Amino acid sequence: MRNFILLSALLGAAGAAQARTLDDVKANGVLRCGVNSGLVGFASQDANEDWLGFDVGICRAVAAAVIGDPTAIEFVPTTNKTRFTALLSGDIDVLVRNTTWSLSTDVDLKLEFVGINYYDGQGFMVPKASGISSAKELNGNSVCVQGDTTTEPNLTEFFARNNIEYEALLIESTAEAQALYLDGGCDVYTNDASALAAIRATFESPGDHVLLPEIISKEPLGPVVRHGDDEWSDVVRWTLNALISAEELRITSANIDELLEGTDNPEINRLLGTEGFLGEMLGLDNDWAVKAIKAGGNYGELFEKNIGEKTPIGLPRGLNAQWTDGGLLYSPPFR
Repeated sequence: MRNFILLSALLGAAGAAQARTLDDVKANGVLRCGVNSGLVGFASQDANEDWLGFDVGICRAVAAAVIGDPTAIEFVPTTNKTRFTALLSGDIDVLVRNTTWSLSTDVDLKLEFVGINYYDGQGFMVPKASGISSAKELNGNSVCVQGDTTTEPNLTEFFARNNIEYEALLIESTAEAQALYLDGGCDVYTNDASALAAIRATFESPGDHVLLPEIISKEPLGPVVRHGDDEWSDVVRWTLNALISAEELRITSANIDELLEGTDNPEINRLLGTEGFLGEMLGLDNDWAVKAIKAGGNYGELFEKNIGEKTPIGLPRGLNAQWTDGGLLYSPPFR
């Protein structure tokens, strides 16, 4: 999602931070990964302060591919206000949190989206007791909405098109919005649909709240790096692609060692590094993708473990299914 605070000063300084991130990560032996400050299922800490979640799994895959160790990570919590500042200033090497790929975020802020790891859209959550069953019934309601994101303008445009009057209550963080909503400080909470599902799962009585059927925007979420560091962009991009392709090719954390003994599928062999030199092209070991997949599994394994239908969050694959299963998930070929 889009940070509307002017970052022109950081854009000028970003050039120094752009230089050879891959070399810096290797030399430091640690990946600094910017994540959400706390969104269960995507990025949050457990009772032992260990980071868990879908986005966390992608961070670990990148660390494994580059350093060979999925635990060699410094997780840096970010908010909507701080995420781009942290990336542009060089405080983090990659941003993996619910961030929407839009033209202005990409071009104006000089950021590089390396792919899409979750196809999302903005939705609404209301108390079940309200009896509201459609976003078009929200006239006269107050809505909690986070600033410094595309969420607020999306809300304004949708309600204007549908002649709906409302009161917007601007909040800065997920925690603030959740508390205000649960205390009855606002009638409606709007956010990415995946975030709403994750937040609802933390409620004492999740069944007392419903997600309305309308999805009012396109929110393609993906990992972000600094513009201009092509070598590093390639590494993060193709690590994500490796996880996506692994699922399509039925390579899992359980069968990968067996597949390393050789297969009759050249693309599997190239991906796993038993044929060709794709790792060398990226400046990595030839088994970089093997390490990335072993870190937490392929894309589907990460999805089902952290946010899938069998988790409290309960997200269906939907648009995030493989293209072969009617979804939009698609990786360029490994050749």
